[in-house]
Amino acid sequence: MVAFVASLLILGLLVALVFPFAKRRPVGTPLSWGEAMVASTYAFLAMFWAYGVIPHLFLTWADNELKWRPDKIVNGPADILQPSVDGGWLPMTITYQTVRDLLVVGLYIAFLAGQIALWAYWQGRGAKKSATDLVTSDFGRPLVKKA
Repeated sequence: MVAFVASLLILGLLVALVFPFAKRRPVGTPLSWGEAMVASTYAFLAMFWAYGVIPHLFLTWADNELKWRPDKIVNGPADILQPSVDGGWLPMTITYQTVRDLLVVGLYIAFLAGQIALWAYWQGRGAKKSATDLVTSDFGRPLVKKA
């Protein structure tokens, strides 16, 4: 559990370092070869950490310390999830290994959503929308008089 929580904190630190750098880097600045290599290595590290290390540590924690094996059946509180073969109402047997795998899929979905949100933040970092923007013609002249 300590390794899993520590890996989540490290991922949070990796993501948090993007925000000050995004504020500091002007939009449209040319990228040198060295800057591109450092940025791509950093992005690879963050994605490797999110999609490789964290799910692995969760699976290891669930298998070893929590003992979520295929022979451990989820019955739920007051046996409400008991399968029909054992006298319950549920037409399937849910094991803790299934719950473990569904949680890992949830981790992947959450990381993908976070990655897309981070991309959108980076791409929109220089766009400032003002409420006083006027509609302009094809020649750049305002179509409405200023008040």
